[in-house]
Amino acid sequence: MFRRLRSLFLLSLVLVSIAAGMGVWWSRQPMDLPEAIEFTIHPGTGAYGAGQSAAAAGVPLPAILFAVLARASGRAAQLKAGSYAAEPGITPWQLLDKIARGAVLQFSLVIPEGWTFRQMRAAIESSTQLNATLAGQGERAILDAIAAQEAHPEGLFFPDTYLFSRGLADIELYKRAYRSQQQRLAAAWAARAPDLPLKSPYEALILASIIEKETGRAEDRTQVSAVFINRLRRGMPLQTDPTVIYGLGQSFDGNLRKQHLRTDNAYNTYRRGGLPPTPIALPGAASLSAALHPAASQALYFVARGDGSSVFSNTLDDHNRAVNTYQRRRH
Repeated sequence: MFRRLRSLFLLSLVLVSIAAGMGVWWSRQPMDLPEAIEFTIHPGTGAYGAGQSAAAAGVPLPAILFAVLARASGRAAQLKAGSYAAEPGITPWQLLDKIARGAVLQFSLVIPEGWTFRQMRAAIESSTQLNATLAGQGERAILDAIAAQEAHPEGLFFPDTYLFSRGLADIELYKRAYRSQQQRLAAAWAARAPDLPLKSPYEALILASIIEKETGRAEDRTQVSAVFINRLRRGMPLQTDPTVIYGLGQSFDGNLRKQHLRTDNAYNTYRRGGLPPTPIALPGAASLSAALHPAASQALYFVARGDGSSVFSNTLDDHNRAVNTYQRRRH
């Protein structure tokens, strides 16, 4: 009897060892996936449920084997909720490791430099991966939601590529972009050049947004800044088209006319001196730096060459000659 029990015990050990070996072998084999498959594990889901979620999405993964692997490896309690992707070539073990580490699927939203807040908001609201909690809310409601003290949202958000997991609340992306811009603005203001005709970081933000819209080539950025700084110092109007266009809002049809330049409003820098009341776009780090570190230049004018670069002039006569050469095509 004792010999029989010992034989059964040894046989059980052999079978368990074989099963364990097969389990290890299986866990290291790439799964047959022709393309990446996305699946979501909801909060409170256990190892078996996680395997079911993956299998239901099309991952060739037996839920029971995945659960056994998770428990045998001691990682069943580490599995984290979120959206994941099983890519071609991934093994069950690698997938388990990904879920245990919380390496959730990342989505991206690109907010380009020079976009307006309206464009940024449209991109956020059109994202199918974000959880829309602020859709339809007014601008003031958005500012209150992110604890912003400013009265107008333009320029307050840093243009960048933002990574996020599926289901992130849109307010969190607004908060990240707002905090990033505030931190960069504060750092730039603290390191500003001396004796600038700017009274506050917000005025620097306004100027940076104008520089963003007026600069065609990066190497001209500090020269463009110098022109506006020189004009502010002399009390000259900035006379910059992008502010006028911004003031026209959605009524602008792409063709800036003389009547637009003659029509007075808070953003018409041909009619009014100083800076406009708010930024006119989302400035990036380079424009923030340029606004607070203008080139050493006496230029008061610039005109586009037509290739993205600009010609800078110290006098009106020189400027008019540049206009004739590069815009009116007179030589």
